[in-house]
This record gives sequence, C-alpha cells and structure tokens, in this order.
Amino acid sequence: MQDVTVRGLRIAYERAGTGPALVLLHGFVGDSREWRRQIDGLSDEFTVVAWDAPGAGHSDDPPASFRMSDYAECLAEVIGSLHLERPHVVGLSFCGALALELYRRHPTIPRTLVLAGAYAGWTGSLSAEVAEQRLRRSLELADQAPADFANAMIPTLFPESTPNGVVDGFSAIVAQFHPDGFRTLARSLAEADLRDVLPTIGVPTLLVYGNRDVRASLNVADTLHAAIPESILVILPGVGHMINVQAGDQLNHELRQFLRAAQR
Repeated sequence: MQDVTVRGLRIAYERAGTGPALVLLHGFVGDSREWRRQIDGLSDEFTVVAWDAPGAGHSDDPPASFRMSDYAECLAEVIGSLHLERPHVVGLSFCGALALELYRRHPTIPRTLVLAGAYAGWTGSLSAEVAEQRLRRSLELADQAPADFANAMIPTLFPESTPNGVVDGFSAIVAQFHPDGFRTLARSLAEADLRDVLPTIGVPTLLVYGNRDVRASLNVADTLHAAIPESILVILPGVGHMINVQAGDQLNHELRQFLRAAQR
C-alpha cells in the first residue's frame, strides 16, 4: 500500500499497471482489497488505482461531520495528487453515489463512469422509511464486535449459492471495519440524494447489477438507467451486491469491453 495526505487525512491506495487510469472505489463495508481480481486482471491494460476511502482500510477516519461532498473533494484531491488524467471511475455501492457526487462537483475529471450495485444515495434511491431503517441498523451494527458485524452484513451482500471461500475471504475484510468511519460513511450515504445529477451526466456510463442483489435492487438499476442519458445496463444472473468479489471475472470482462469502446 502507498498513501497520500489530503485535507489532513492519510489516504491509502494500491496502484498497479500502466495505461489509461482506472480508479476503483469500494463499498461501505469493504476497502481496496475487495478489488483484488480487478487489480490483478486489468493492470495489463490500465493504471489501476484502488483507494481506501476515509474511514476504511488503512486510511484515517474523517471527522464525524464528513458527508458525500467531503468524500468527493477528498477523492478529487487524491486523483490530482496522483496525476491521474481523466480517469475512468468505477464506484461500487456507497462509492457509486460518491462517483456521482464527484461528477456533480468535478464533471471534467471522470472520462467514464461505471456504477456497480450503486445508488443515487439511499435517500435518492430508496423510500424514506427504508433509508431510515438502513441507517438505524448500520449505527446499531457499528457497536457490535467485529465478527458479529461481519456475520450480520454478509447475508445481505451475497446469495446463499456463493462459494464459502469467496464469502469467508470478504468476511475477513468486513471484520476489520472502522466503527467510527463506518458510522460516518453510513450517515453520508443515508443523507445523499443524487437524483438531480443523473440527467446531467455527459460521459459514457455503464451500470452493472446482480439480479440477486437485495441491497440495490433491479428497481434501483432501472431508475438510474432511465435517468442517465445513453447509459448501458448489464445485469449479471445469480450475482448479489458484491459484484467485484462474487463475479470478478465477469465484471472484468464487462469493464474491459466498455472501457475499450469508450477510448476509441
């Protein structure tokens, strides 16, 4: 891991490969390690950078007041510090909303957007009741022991058919969550409403969802697809929320196809 300091926070990241820049943004219960198969599989063609968001992995916890706009400004500064020129930006789950906020605030940064199992924020994609329930449950879980936290989250992230080795590997990452950082991430996602950004997107955009995702359902996918001009929607059968972990090779295939076409 390498790191860079922005806004007084040490931000860890992994970098591999050469070629056009590809920035990978993890979900809110993981960190850069969840992108292992993308880092290994795509670094032959791209400069792949996977960060640990503030409050996750090896990065510092942000202030409790941090919200989506703060994460986006932090990300923009990391991209600038690493001299990544017009990167392709891939955001999973929480970081799908972050990618949208980055576009809102800095539309000239992303060359393309890939939103995987993503929301326009919980408020932007879910009913007020469901968004409140998710936030309340997240804050309750943040007080649990690491193993209990992981055991509670995992069933919502993978279908039962997922091989034990895949689930266990990601569970070990989840169990290393930052309680304070997770609370801030959850509040940020719960409050975010990025619906107004969707029709303004003017870069090629790929949406990837699993048809077994119980967190970001196909209704969420369809709504984003309908609102983002000329977006492409890919549905992966039998796949849950953690697309990059459960279906890494399929995601790599979709990413490579999409990114190559966008660069022509």
